[in-house]
Amino acid sequence: MHEDDDLMLRIQSGETDAYETLVQKYQPQLIGFFYRNIRDSQMAEDLSQDTMLRIYDQAWDYLPRGKFRGWMYRIARNLMIDSIRRQSRDALVHAYKGKKEDEDDGLARIRDEILSPQDRAHQAELSELVDSLLQEIPDEQRLTFTLHHYSQLSLPEVAEIMESALPTTKSRLRLAREKLQEKLKERGIDASHSTSDS
Repeated sequence: MHEDDDLMLRIQSGETDAYETLVQKYQPQLIGFFYRNIRDSQMAEDLSQDTMLRIYDQAWDYLPRGKFRGWMYRIARNLMIDSIRRQSRDALVHAYKGKKEDEDDGLARIRDEILSPQDRAHQAELSELVDSLLQEIPDEQRLTFTLHHYSQLSLPEVAEIMESALPTTKSRLRLAREKLQEKLKERGIDASHSTSDS
């Protein structure tokens, strides 16, 4: 039996030392995973602790099939996505309130990529519009787009987090961009010049 499966079975049996062993083994990896993706050491530590707590709380759901790492990183990815969504909303709120963009937020990168200079002049309206349009894009496409733009992740990193092949990830990103452009165009905003990089 795989070592991680054995630890999980021991946790299911109530052995707290097995949980401590799992934490020592994987918490540093999780911190690195989160930090590499969100570039915030405190948040990376918090999310890694949250992941380990979820693993403990959901231990009874785990089936020993030698796929612990995949299960663990799915939990981590979901926590990270929730965190990114909260940050994205915060960035949109700040932009809407007219905050100077001296810090690099995901909204600025989205606008710079898909909107013309004339359209960018309408920052407050566009902030709300892009936020609402993102909600109309299918989940996998929206998550790929959000991870790539809001967290500045490379496409191979996004593919790893989303547990999808790189070509699939590129396709989802392209589709998300096309749908955003189409929805913006329906509202009289020309964003057709922008989908070059994939």
